[in-house]
Amino acid sequence: MGKMEFEGKEYELDEDGYLTDWQGWQEGMAQKFADEDGLTLTAEHWEVIKFLRDYFVKFQIAPMIKILIKEMAKAFGPEKGNSKYLYALFPAGPAKQACRFAGLPKPTGCV
Repeated sequence: MGKMEFEGKEYELDEDGYLTDWQGWQEGMAQKFADEDGLTLTAEHWEVIKFLRDYFVKFQIAPMIKILIKEMAKAFGPEKGNSKYLYALFPAGPAKQACRFAGLPKPTGCV
């Protein structure tokens, strides 16, 4: 277990670098995680991050990539609900990396 400091407070991380308490997440943490990965968040990134947080609140699970693609296609259309688009935004794996940025647990089925 690791720790992350954000705005003068420490947050627990699991062994894979995900927040252990998704409810402690703050928007600024997403850019901190993105900075660690060498990414700058755009409106398109935020669309996915917010979608994931809403999905998690509704279903209490972080979706694996297959489900993320399907649900993004339903919500935003096929131009955003496809693996090419999502991997362009989150090259380390759309479900894994986006969930980490969103302060959510590692998706089930992700290695």
